Amino acid sequence: MARHWFSLRESFRQAARTLATNRLRAALGALAIAVAVATQIIVISALDGVAVFAETSTARAFGSDTFLLAQIASPGRISRREQREQLLRNQPLTRADWRFLEQHAGGLVQYAPSVQTVAEVSAGTRVFETAAVSGTTSVLAGLRDLAITRGRFLSRDDDRMSGPVAVVGADVADTLFPTADPVGQAIRVAGRRFVVIGVQARLGSSNGASLDRSVWIPVQAWERAFGAPRSLPIFAKAVAGVSAAAAQDRARASLRARRQLLPGEPDTFDVLTPDAARGFVANLSQRVGVAAGPISLMALLASIVVVTNTVLVSVTQRTREIGVRRALGAPRAQIMREVVAESSLTALIGGAAGIVAAAALIGGLARVLELPLDVRASTVAWSLLASAASGLVAGWYPARRATRVSVVEALRVE
Repeated sequence: MARHWFSLRESFRQAARTLATNRLRAALGALAIAVAVATQIIVISALDGVAVFAETSTARAFGSDTFLLAQIASPGRISRREQREQLLRNQPLTRADWRFLEQHAGGLVQYAPSVQTVAEVSAGTRVFETAAVSGTTSVLAGLRDLAITRGRFLSRDDDRMSGPVAVVGADVADTLFPTADPVGQAIRVAGRRFVVIGVQARLGSSNGASLDRSVWIPVQAWERAFGAPRSLPIFAKAVAGVSAAAAQDRARASLRARRQLLPGEPDTFDVLTPDAARGFVANLSQRVGVAAGPISLMALLASIVVVTNTVLVSVTQRTREIGVRRALGAPRAQIMREVVAESSLTALIGGAAGIVAAAALIGGLARVLELPLDVRASTVAWSLLASAASGLVAGWYPARRATRVSVVEALRVE
């Protein structure tokens, strides 16, 4: 065993000397492996990042375990014909529906209405033209990750008194109060004065829509400013200790009872679950993932061809040396180990370089794009394993060719 280990160590030493003697050739082979490994890591890390981004952005924009009751809960995910059919079949949700759901929650579900419109918001001479002004209640803070970084969200007293208070998103706060603390400042929404009581942290975007242009006010204050909504969307979530499925069943049963729907009759409302809200991004990442495998494999195969060629050139240039060593009694197995060690060392150096380059690129993209991109340890391990395997495959043919060199012909090579 010790003898075998010594022989293997000597093979790698000889391979290292060969690479040091021909640095340009070794660098080309390592570069091919580095590009393949970096491609693999970037693709895998990007897909992982997309999945994490879809989950976190949905949690902020929708709620991780929250579901939505609405007349039409997913207008962007159905055709116009389906939308017309739902408008004809489904009835608008009203304040009375919301109150009925709260009365019959049975300690299983929490409900919070959230109606929204786009409006101009101003403070002094500064104007934010496309704010997403939402009317809701204090319960929403328990249903969604609103990320209040300064001040507070709406309280039960705000619900009861329906006072002129507002919570603003990061973009609204930066635009209206670039040098001052927004908390305690006055803004105007639809010509009405509101006092800022809280500011959200920067949330980014979800499905292409910014989450930082929000303005949250009590739902009754929203109705005074903009009028009663045609339909009142209602967010809902299971209370602690209750499954999401049980909460959804309770909400659906309560609303069906409210509308006196008989068994077998279709719902006259729509329900949007977190899985459905994440469905578009998840489906997109899945389709990209199908193509990612072949792309990574093609890059790896191309790198194997490059390394094979570089090692073949090395074997050709060392033909006389190999012939002399064979004449002096060097076994074929030793020659073969040295050639495979050369290709494996080239691949491992390239793999390490590819990992470093990919990690640096992923880190830079994560900072610039503000996306949750990261290189997992398992991805690094698989990439190193792939590069080592590539080295073994790339060295197999040159090694067999080296062991079949005729000693007599090799000694004649000048």
